[in-house]
Amino acid sequence: MDKIDCMRVFVAVAAEQSFTQGGRRIGISNKQASKMIQRLEQELGCQLFNRTTRSVALTDIGRAYYERCQPLLDQFDEVEEAVKNRHRTPGGVIRVTAPTGFGEQILTPALAPFLRQYPEIQVNLNLTNVPLSLVDEGLDLAIRVGSPGDSTMMARKLAPMRLVFCAAPSYLVEHGRPQSPEDLGRHKCLIDSNFHSGNLWPYQVNGDIRRVRVSGPFAANTPKAACDMAVAGLGISLTPLYAAGPMVARGELELLFEENELEGVGVYALYPHNRHLSARVRVLVDYLADYCRDLPQ
Repeated sequence: MDKIDCMRVFVAVAAEQSFTQGGRRIGISNKQASKMIQRLEQELGCQLFNRTTRSVALTDIGRAYYERCQPLLDQFDEVEEAVKNRHRTPGGVIRVTAPTGFGEQILTPALAPFLRQYPEIQVNLNLTNVPLSLVDEGLDLAIRVGSPGDSTMMARKLAPMRLVFCAAPSYLVEHGRPQSPEDLGRHKCLIDSNFHSGNLWPYQVNGDIRRVRVSGPFAANTPKAACDMAVAGLGISLTPLYAAGPMVARGELELLFEENELEGVGVYALYPHNRHLSARVRVLVDYLADYCRDLPQ
């Protein structure tokens, strides 16, 4: 059995936390996967997994080995891919995670022409509002809206993305127009629960970051839902412009406090700093950077 093959089995079992599922992921039996892991542990002289009848978990040494195996396998695959496909377009699987709202509204429509342009590439997209560990989950790329957040990752800013205050004209007529962000504490507000600050909405005054505590009749974990409620006149929303932009363009929402919007907010592509970017991931990141330039700003 080849060392590279054993490493592939190890990575699959670690990612799935199961010999059965890990073996199935790469097309071998549970028994064969267990045998290859045992051989790898014998060669290394250490235990990589803690095993019980119900679970498989990495040991501390196993986790350290996993964090080094994945980028090595990626580089090995990249070398093979470069040799085999010198005259072909990039191909293979790209594992991507993104926030649900941005994924549904922006990323999914963006991927359709990309996949037509690169028919040999397959994208596995995981939409979730829970930030996933790229290393633990075996992911190639994460898209984040706001700030990069994870300092252990390499980050490329794809485009700026304004966080805007907005309300329907009907709400402003009925409840009055707030004169400053401080007034939001006395208004009905629609909460996007994805914000780490929750109901403490941030804004800036001459570069000084401030926060106002808000409350209201509705909260949701996607910005479009909050925007839809704002259009219905139920309150004021703080949301990424990609969600509110079409509604603002149609006159359904009005922007408030533009001079108080946070600076430096954007759409970012994150990937492990110790992982060599494969050609397929690189072309996707470049494509998304071009695509995101046309987003509302």
